Amino acid sequence: MAAKKQDFETTKKRKRISASNTESAPNESHHKKPFNSDKKSFKSDKKPFKSDKKPFKSDKPLAAGKDNKTIAPASGRERRIHAKELADARKMKRKRHFTLEQDLARLWEKMRCREISKEDRTKLVTEALQKMKGKIHEIAGSHISSRVLQTCVKHCSQVERDAIFEELRPHFLALAYNAYAVHLVKKMLDSASKKQLGGFISALHGHVAPLLRHMVGSVVVEHAYELASAAKKQELLLELYSTELKLFKDLVSLNESRLLDVMSKLSLQKGSVLRHMASVIQPILEKGIVDHSIIHRLLLEYFSIADQSTVTDIIQQLSSPLLVRMIGTKDGAKIGILCVKYGNAKERKKIIKGLKGHIDKTAYHQYGCMVLVCILSVVDDTKLITKVIIRELQPILKELVFDKNGRHLFLQLLHPNCSRHFSPQELASLNSSIPSLSLKDQSEVSSQTEISEVSLSDKESKEDIEVAADEADKDKTSLDDPDLAESGKKDPYVRRQELLIKSGLAENLLDICIENAGELIRSNFGKEVLYEVATGGSGGILHPSLDDKINSLHEAIASLAAESKSEDSQEEHVFENFHSSRIIRKLILDCPNFASTLWEKALKGKSELWAHGHSCKVISAFLESPDSKLQKLAKKELQPLVDSGILKNLKPKEVATQ
Repeated sequence: MAAKKQDFETTKKRKRISASNTESAPNESHHKKPFNSDKKSFKSDKKPFKSDKKPFKSDKPLAAGKDNKTIAPASGRERRIHAKELADARKMKRKRHFTLEQDLARLWEKMRCREISKEDRTKLVTEALQKMKGKIHEIAGSHISSRVLQTCVKHCSQVERDAIFEELRPHFLALAYNAYAVHLVKKMLDSASKKQLGGFISALHGHVAPLLRHMVGSVVVEHAYELASAAKKQELLLELYSTELKLFKDLVSLNESRLLDVMSKLSLQKGSVLRHMASVIQPILEKGIVDHSIIHRLLLEYFSIADQSTVTDIIQQLSSPLLVRMIGTKDGAKIGILCVKYGNAKERKKIIKGLKGHIDKTAYHQYGCMVLVCILSVVDDTKLITKVIIRELQPILKELVFDKNGRHLFLQLLHPNCSRHFSPQELASLNSSIPSLSLKDQSEVSSQTEISEVSLSDKESKEDIEVAADEADKDKTSLDDPDLAESGKKDPYVRRQELLIKSGLAENLLDICIENAGELIRSNFGKEVLYEVATGGSGGILHPSLDDKINSLHEAIASLAAESKSEDSQEEHVFENFHSSRIIRKLILDCPNFASTLWEKALKGKSELWAHGHSCKVISAFLESPDSKLQKLAKKELQPLVDSGILKNLKPKEVATQ
C-alpha cells in the first residue's frame, strides 16, 4: 500500500510539472491554472506583503546616454551644477522675488569692492535702486537684499536716500521685528534728518513696550533713543509709565523729566502707574533684555516710586551675571551701585562672582569702574574681594595707575570719596539711594530674618548660611551718617586696611611708584596716585607698616629733582614740568618728611637756580609749609631771595582746625 501511494504522488507531481510547461485549453478546469515564472502575473489567495516605506523617487532625472539608455551625471561637477539648478528651481517657486535677488547680489559684488571708482559705484547703486523701486519693503527682510540695501543707503545720493525712507516709512514697524531688516532700519535712522527721526519716533507711539519685549525690536527702540533729542527721549519713556500716557498721544509732550513730577502734574495714581510699569518691566527682565539704556532709565524711575518688596525682588533678579551687561551705561552703572548697596550678603556675592573674568574691562570703563569703587567701599567680605577683584587687577596694575578711570579704584582706597579725585557726578552716583529702602529703621534689618530668608528660599548648605549670617550682621545700616547708611557694618578704616595692606595691593603699588616715579610724576592721571601713596593715604593708612618703602619713594622723587638742568634733554625737569612741579609743591606742603628729603638732596644750596619759571612755585612752598621746622630749615637760604624780589613774600599756609 505504501508503494502504491508513493507512485500515485509521483505521478501527480509529474502531471503538475508537465502542465506548467504547456498552455492550458480554454475549456480546462478552474483548478488547473498555468503557473507563470513572471512574478507580476502571479496570483495567490494570500495578500501580497505591503512595505510601509514608499519607493524612492529621485529628484535627479536620468541623463540620456549611449544606445538611448538613461544614466546619472558622471562627474562631480555635473552633479553639483545639476543640484544647484534644482535648488534654484525650488527657490523660484517659494520666493516671489528670487530672480531680482539674484540680480541684486551680482550688482552688490561689484559695488562693494574697494577698488571700484566712485562714479562706477554710483551707477551700480542707481541701477540697483531702479530694480528695487516699489518692492523695497518686500525684499528688505531677506538676508541678501538687506545687505544690498544697506550698501545702497551708504553710497547713494541724499535724494535717493529720502526716496527709500519714504517708501519704507509705512513699513518700519513690521521691519523692526525682522532679524535682517533691523540693520537696514538702523542704517536709515543714522542717515535720517531731524524731521525724519522725529516722525519715526512718533510712529513708535503705542508700540514701544511690545518692541522692548522683543529681542530684535528692542534694538531699534534703543537706537532711536540714543539718536533722539532730550524731548524725544522723554516721549519714548513716558509711554512706559502709564496707560493714559500710552493711549493719549497729546499727553507725552511734557517738559518734566522725572516720573514723580509727571505724576504730580497729571494727578496719576501711584498704584496704577506701578501696575503698568511692572507689566512692562517684568517680561523684559524674564527674557534678559537688559542691555539698553532706555530700560536702565525706566528701572531707575521705577525704583523712585516702588515699595520695599518690589524693589527687593528686582534687585534679586538683577544680582546675577546680567548686571555685567548693564553697567556699560550711566544709568546702568547707577543700578549696579544700588544693587550693591541694597543687596543682601548672598546677592552681593552673586554680583562679585558675576564680574569674575570681566574685572579688567570694567576697571577701564568710564561707568563700570564706579561699580567696582562701590564694591570696595561697601562690601565687608574682603576675602572674596581680594580673591575675585584684586587678584585680577594685579597683572594690569601699572596700566590702571596711568588710566583715567582705572586709577579710581586705588584712589578710593587711599582717599575715599575725595572731591579732588572724583567729579560731582561720580560722587552723586556713589551716594545715590532708593527712597523706599533708605528709610527703613535699624530694627528692620535683622540678621535672623536675612538668615531665614536665605535658608528657606534657596536651602543653602550650612557653610553658605554661616557666611550669610556673618554678612547679614555686616550689612546693617547706620543711621548716624545718612550718606553711608547703606555701607557695611565693618569699620571703613578696617575694610580699607584689609584691602590695601593684607591683600598686598599697597606694597605692589609702592613698587610700581618707585620703579616708574619719573613717568608717574609727569603724568596727568598717574601723579594723583603717586601723591596719595607718597603721603601714606588718608588717615595715614599705609603707616607704619610700609614706612620703609614710602621713604624709598621719597628718595626716588628727590633723585629725579637732583638731576641737573639740561637744555639738551628731551624731557623737562621735574621742577619745570607743568604736572610734576605742582605735585611736588603739594607734597612739600602736605608731607614734611618728603620736603626735608627733597631739600637735603636736591635744593640745598641750589634754590637760587630754581627760583624762576614753574620751579619758583616749588621753592616758595617751603615758606608756605605749615611745618615750622621746615620753614626754619629753608628760611636761611630763601630769605635773601625774598628780600631781592626774586621770590614773593607769601604768607604761611594756615593749618585747618580739625
